[in-house]
Amino acid sequence: MDVLLLGASGRIGRRTADELLERGHAVTGVSRSGTVEEVDHPAFAAVAGDATDADDVAKLAAGHDAVVSTLGPSGEEDPAVLTEMMEAVIDGLRRASVDRLVWTGGAGGLEVAPDTKLVETDDFPEEWESLARAAIDAYDVLREADDLDWSYVAPAAVIEPGERTGEYRTAEGELVADEDGDSYISMEDFAIALADELEEENAVHTYLGTGY
Repeated sequence: MDVLLLGASGRIGRRTADELLERGHAVTGVSRSGTVEEVDHPAFAAVAGDATDADDVAKLAAGHDAVVSTLGPSGEEDPAVLTEMMEAVIDGLRRASVDRLVWTGGAGGLEVAPDTKLVETDDFPEEWESLARAAIDAYDVLREADDLDWSYVAPAAVIEPGERTGEYRTAEGELVADEDGDSYISMEDFAIALADELEEENAVHTYLGTGY
């Protein structure tokens, strides 16, 4: 499969590139600078691109079988850019006639109880609330794109660099937590979840939570 990977220079992006390449896919990694450090493979090409520009996305996506997004706001960037990115990517895919999109979403919109999202709980960190709500706004745009075969895959409440175990669980629309209530996944195993969903298409038009 020829995959366009948006946000390839980030921590999750680099791990996702490695996972896809290991599985035999060809990957075009997009970053603002056009460079992706630590990914070195003959089937990988790094290119510059602007994920808020639908024309740019369309040109980059043309000829690819699927697009995987590990995009997120950088530095002091306004989290609302997530909606701008989502709108541009959807528009760009339509122009490029690419139907398959796997988007790395946020855990904040996952339910922890009936009608209660993680972001609405008392323990949710205040400093992450604006980003979580921006991710929910972007998801609301995506779920209207019925003409695309999209999957919105979210990590656990805590995601950090760690071990690649190959083990994880999923839940549609719900936060995945262990028996002690802890919600965690390594970036390495989250990359596996993204690649699995890309290949298997088990959660099309679904907000999918992942974790241990």
